[in-house]
Amino acid sequence: MSESRVFCPRCGDPVESPGEASGRTPLCLDCYFDEFSLVDAPDRIEVAVCATCGAVKRGKRWVDVGARDYTDVAVDEVTEALEVHVDAEEFSWGVVPEQVDQNTVRMHCTLSATVRDQPVEREVTVPVLISRGTCTRCGRIAGDYYASTIQVRGAGRTPTDAELTGAREIINEYVGEREAAGDRNAFVTEIKETGDGLDARVSTTQIGRAVADRVVRRFGGTVDESATLVTEDEDGDEVYRVTYAVRLPEFTPGDVIDVDDDGPVLVESAHGNLKGTRVTTGEHYEADFEDGIAPDARRLGRAMEATETTLVTVEDDNAVQVLDPETYAAETVPRPDYLDPAADTVRVLKSRAGLHVLPATAETD
Repeated sequence: MSESRVFCPRCGDPVESPGEASGRTPLCLDCYFDEFSLVDAPDRIEVAVCATCGAVKRGKRWVDVGARDYTDVAVDEVTEALEVHVDAEEFSWGVVPEQVDQNTVRMHCTLSATVRDQPVEREVTVPVLISRGTCTRCGRIAGDYYASTIQVRGAGRTPTDAELTGAREIINEYVGEREAAGDRNAFVTEIKETGDGLDARVSTTQIGRAVADRVVRRFGGTVDESATLVTEDEDGDEVYRVTYAVRLPEFTPGDVIDVDDDGPVLVESAHGNLKGTRVTTGEHYEADFEDGIAPDARRLGRAMEATETTLVTVEDDNAVQVLDPETYAAETVPRPDYLDPAADTVRVLKSRAGLHVLPATAETD
C-alpha cells in the first residue's frame, strides 16, 4: 500500500504534519515562517496625558494610571497595543525605553516565543508621542465648576465652631473616599465660612446629598433640597444645580433649656426628637413626636458655663443647699437623683430661672 503524502501548496515540499483543524493544506515550515509575523505593532502611538494630574486619555475617557513618569505611560500603552500571533506559545517580552526628547519615548521591544516547536525572536521599535493637555476633571476644577451647594445653618442661631469644623471634615473626608474609590468626578470646588454658617460647592449632586446627610447624622437637624436650572448639555438635556440646606437643631447637646413647667432640661441628643435630663429631678425627658427636635423652649445657658460650688447641706430627698457662685449666699435648690449627697462640691448653672445642679459628667465644651 502506498503512503499518503501531503505537499506544501506553495513550494511542493512534503509537509510532515498534514492535518489542520481548518481542513486546509498546511504550509511547510519554511513557507510558514516566510509569512509569519510574531507580533503586530503600530508604527507609532500617540498618547494624550493630562499635564496636571497625569491621567491618560483612552478613547473618550480619561483614566488614572498611577504612572510615575511618562516612560511608565509609554510602557503601558505599548503593552496594550501589541498583538501577538495566535500560534505563539511561551511568549515573553522585554522593553528598553529611549527618551528621544521631552515628548517622545522610543520603545525597543524584544519578543520571543515558541511557534510550531520552533524558537522565534523578533525586535520591534515603537515610538510613543506624548501630548500634554487638560483632562475633564482638571478643566472643571480650574474653571470653578460645581453641581451642588451645601449650606450649613443653625435654626435660630449660628453654628458653633465645633459644628463648622465637623462639617468641613465631613466634606473633605467623603470626597477623599470617593477619590480613593476611583471617582474622577469627585472634588471640592470651594468651602467658605459666612456670617450665618458654612457654604461648600462640590462637583456632583450625589456628593452634595451624601455630605448633607452625614452632617445631619452627626449633629442632627434637617435637609431641604432645591434645584436651579443653569444650562443645557450638548444633548439638549437640562442641567441643574442643587442646593442642600442643612438646618442644624436650635438646641444642641449641652444646652440647658426651659421647655415646660416641669423644670429645665439638659439636652443630650437632637436626633429624631429632642432628648435630655430634667435638672430638677434627674428624670429622662423626650419631646413629643410632633415637636421633634424643635420644642417650644428657651435656652437658659450651656453646661460649659456651669461653675463648681460648695454643697452646703442635703435638706431632704427633694432639696439641697448650695452656695450661689456669685453672691456666696446659701440657696435651696431642687435635688436631682444624680446628685451625690456625699460630695463636697457640685456644678451649678446660674440663669434667669435660678440655680440648676448639673450632672458631673455634663458636656463641658
